[in-house]
Amino acid sequence: MSNPDSINLFLCGDVMTGRGIDQILPHPGAAILHEDHVKNAADYVRLAERRNGAIPRSVDFAYIWGDALAQLARVKPQFRLINLETSITTSDDWQPKGINYRMHPANAPVLAAARIDVCVLANNHILDWGRQGLTDSLRTLNNQGIRSAGAGANLEEAQAPAICQHGAGRLLVFSMATGSSGVPAEWAAGPGRAGVALLPELSTGTVHRMRELIQGWKRPRDLVIASIHWGGNWGYPVPEAHTEFAHGLLEAGVDLVHGHSSHHILRMEVYGGKLIIYGCGDFINDYEGIGGHERYRGDLPVMVFPRLSLDTGRLLSLRLVPLRLQRFRLGNAAPEDAAWLQQLLNREGKKTGTHFDLSADHSLTLRIPAGGSVLRVSPTG
Repeated sequence: MSNPDSINLFLCGDVMTGRGIDQILPHPGAAILHEDHVKNAADYVRLAERRNGAIPRSVDFAYIWGDALAQLARVKPQFRLINLETSITTSDDWQPKGINYRMHPANAPVLAAARIDVCVLANNHILDWGRQGLTDSLRTLNNQGIRSAGAGANLEEAQAPAICQHGAGRLLVFSMATGSSGVPAEWAAGPGRAGVALLPELSTGTVHRMRELIQGWKRPRDLVIASIHWGGNWGYPVPEAHTEFAHGLLEAGVDLVHGHSSHHILRMEVYGGKLIIYGCGDFINDYEGIGGHERYRGDLPVMVFPRLSLDTGRLLSLRLVPLRLQRFRLGNAAPEDAAWLQQLLNREGKKTGTHFDLSADHSLTLRIPAGGSVLRVSPTG
């Protein structure tokens, strides 16, 4: 739903199309794994089937997106942004880090099936199959017409934003990661070394460097997203360092902070009228048959639809659409699942003064007071 004075976006968290997901797509790659307990990617398909029933093989590229496609068609966001946590490669240069994700390049149309505009790549899996895997991923995304940010052949490329044109302005997407999300230090891009945009620390000095980087790219009517892979996988507390860094980025010229790495959604904040998502949660993966953290409901991905002012970058509205991931396919969430998410976000949102209302269609809408600024209540936890 376009408006000449605003821009609608679709954001989500981690999209993992490798391993078991890759095995059900039309062109499955080599299934061999180098994990301690699972040695064949097809075993993740069987584990999921044991929990929720049969999963078809050689599915069409739209299959995994399921009911999310209807939501996207309804909202019509101008740009669609995901964190791609999968190397797109046939490289066998696996890195000894415990878990390695890759998707066969012939399955890359699965991203085009959802008309993804930007894949952020500064995360702890894009180099799972070495620098050749990174090179293959970048080439494949480019061939699909999908922009990327956060990784490149050198530091300059890794730090450069993905650029999306909108009317008289642009959307600039910067992608970066921290070591706390599991990115090995040796994956950092350098002046002559391929890798990811790895932040050395979440400090005032890093904010200043980000300000300089942004100012070198930003023009009038541009909007800026900082997409950050940070923190651990489980648990609701948000480190104070994340809060301070996110605030610093907004003060440095960023209009929206898109955080990810957590396997479940975290609280959100509106600071100075602009949106901070501390953790989007997982969106697509093959974890369905893996137990141990059920209480966090990682099976409930969330579509995030913010609408921003083109003049100021301020948040005008925010709608969340809960989904349910079953049999490697996104389906609409049940009413009780949407209510559970509302209670969770409102409980955690007490720390930042955010509150979501549950709509008749089971989506969640953020209450934005007059003036568009939500009071931050507490800096802790």
